[in-house]
This record gives sequence, C-alpha cells and structure tokens, in this order.
Amino acid sequence: MRKVIVIGGGPAGMMAAGQAALRGNSVTLIEKMNRVGRKLYITGKGRCNVTNASDPEGLIANTPGNPYFLYSAFYTFTSDNTMEFFQQQGVPVKVERGNRVFPKSEKSNDIVKAMENFVKNSGGKIMYETEVSDIIVEDNSVKGVKLKNGTILNCDSVVIATGGLSYPMTGSTGDGYKFAKKAGHTVTKCYPSLVPLKASEKWISSLMGLSLKNISIKVTINNKEVYSDFGEMMFTHFGVTGPVILSASRYINDRLDEKPVIHIDLKPALSDKELDNRLLKDFHKYVNKDFKNALDDLLPQKIIPVIIKLSNIDENKKVNSITKEERTRLLELIKNLKINITDTNGYNEAVVTRGGISVDEIDPSTMESKIVSGLYFAGEVIDVDSFTGGFNLQIAFSTGYLAGINC
Repeated sequence: MRKVIVIGGGPAGMMAAGQAALRGNSVTLIEKMNRVGRKLYITGKGRCNVTNASDPEGLIANTPGNPYFLYSAFYTFTSDNTMEFFQQQGVPVKVERGNRVFPKSEKSNDIVKAMENFVKNSGGKIMYETEVSDIIVEDNSVKGVKLKNGTILNCDSVVIATGGLSYPMTGSTGDGYKFAKKAGHTVTKCYPSLVPLKASEKWISSLMGLSLKNISIKVTINNKEVYSDFGEMMFTHFGVTGPVILSASRYINDRLDEKPVIHIDLKPALSDKELDNRLLKDFHKYVNKDFKNALDDLLPQKIIPVIIKLSNIDENKKVNSITKEERTRLLELIKNLKINITDTNGYNEAVVTRGGISVDEIDPSTMESKIVSGLYFAGEVIDVDSFTGGFNLQIAFSTGYLAGINC
C-alpha cells in the first residue's frame, strides 16, 4: 500500500485522491480552506458547467494552451467518462447549448458534495484548514510534505493540484508553482485568462448592462487579426465581458502593451450591401423624422445615442437630409464598432490562469514529474488552458484521473 498525499481540494485534486484511494492506496487530501471545491461552487454562475460533451478531438480544438500535451489525458478520461462518473455518484447531468454539461439540479453544491463523498467513500481522508509549506524531496524522489505547523507527513507520492492564480479568494494563490520551482521545475509566465477586459472609450460606461446577442467580433493587434468569434457579449462600467470577450482575452492577455483593438459587428448576418438596403428601408419609413428616432428598428435602444454621437451626424437632422456619405459612415460604425483594450480585470475575475508548470517536464501519460520521482501534477497548476464551456473542468478531471491511477 502506497502512501499518497494530494495537495488541493479542487476538482483535479478530488478526482486524483478518489482514484488513488480506489486502487488501495492510503490517501490524504490536504485542503487549506475550510471546505473543498470553493471554486467549483461559483463555476457556471453557480450552476457548475462540469464538462463539455465533445469528443477528445473537440476538447483539443478548444484548448489553445498546449492541447497536444492533453491528448492522452482526454482519450483516457473523456467527457463521456465525466458524465458517467457523476451519474454513478447520484448526480444526473444534462447537455445544453454549445454541448455544455450541467447537473440537472443546476446546483454546483451537488457536484462538490459528490466529489467530496467520492474521496471519502473510496477510502481517502481529507484534512481541512491545513496548509502545506514544503514538499520533501531527497535524491530526486518524494519523501513527504511539511505542514505550516511544522508537522511532517511521510509519503511515497505527492500530487500537486493547487490550481492557478484565478479567483484567489477560493484558495488559488500559486502555492503549487512555489513547490514545483523548489523541486526543480520551470514555471512559465502566468496571465489571467477568460477574463473581462477594460477599454479606454469614455462612452462604454453609458452602455453598462447592455447585452448584445448574435454579434461577431474580431481582435486585431498591429492591424493583424488574431482572433474572431460569434455569440454574446456585454458592456460593463469599465469595458466588456461575456462569452466571446472571455475567449478573446486568451489572445490579448500577453500583448496588452501592443494596444489590441476589438471590432464589433452589430449585424453580422447582413453584408454591407444588405445593411445599406436595410438602412434605406428604415430611412424611407422614418423619412420625416429626426435621425435620432430612425434607428429604433435596427439597434438596441441603449446603444443608439452612442452610435449617433460616433457617426458625427446631428441627432436632430431630418432623415431625408442624410447624405450617402453619412449613411456610409453609419454603416461602417454598425459593422465595425471599435473598442481599444487597455487591460484585463485581473486574477480576481479570471476564470482560469494561462501559464503554469511547464508541460515539457511532465509525462503526459501519467502526469508524473520527469525530474522528481513520485511527484505528480493535475489541473490548472499545469501550463494548460481552454476556452469557456466546461473544457477547463474536463482538463481537471482528465489530468486528475491520470495522476490518481498512476501515483
């Protein structure tokens, strides 16, 4: 019987601990907070988007951060395995738009409880409000961990599943990076990812709370397109957020000094010609009205004053007096509303961390360190990251499973 210590009671740590305990090992999961799964509670706005019902190739396609490192993990423990796992734990799940998977109860607490019970029912022990200060390594082999209170716990294997730096109030404060560095591992530069973005435009705050659906965006840096997407976004008092923005942040977070620009197409279903025809039709309908009253059929009420101001067309100008040049200017604004990005909202609001322990130093089929025997990694602490939609939790479960069955 091997003694295994898992550091971190998030999804990756609990999966690793439960799987290791199922295989007859003596397993202790150490969590520094007063309960496990603190970050799980808040995922999917409290509904917990546990995975994405894509096949392994689909998971890889939605993972911009070192996808091929996860090949073995995604094929060994698939999203189907995750759904089956929760069904077996008594938590039925459902698949929603975009293949997003949620518990049928829509309560993240059910997922957290199921994972906590999985660890305990498999024979694992959980230590709460206990902090690890160091991992003891001798002759390139794990010997144990040292707790903050000075206690030393001997073991044969350690799984580091401490998460990244995102949502630090849940306990993710980068402890795992410190342990890994001391053990000789490389930690790549980290950035907040899947995070709301700050913009320089003064008019942004007047649109706070406005949600736009069925829009498309593209991100340019130095006039080169680096990302494009279609879907939903929302304006905030400081900038922009929402699914397409969070995904776009993955391509911006390390290049903020290059002044990235987000271009919003408010009417992506219409070509320039079709939009011009639509404008002519609306202008014909409101031919004797003021310009400010002629856009109600085309755009959300809240954004109309902004579009009018940016178009430099007098809001009181009669529609029948608007020139072709002015109409072209309006069309260009609707098809290409520009927002200059100045910063992200930081780790406090980032869904995930980009960067982490270098994948070059981890065996992708076992999650064991290539440097220290008996040291394993799982979840966000590794330099892997995906888009929103349940993909990052699947990384946690897949890597946690591999670490658990091999440690």
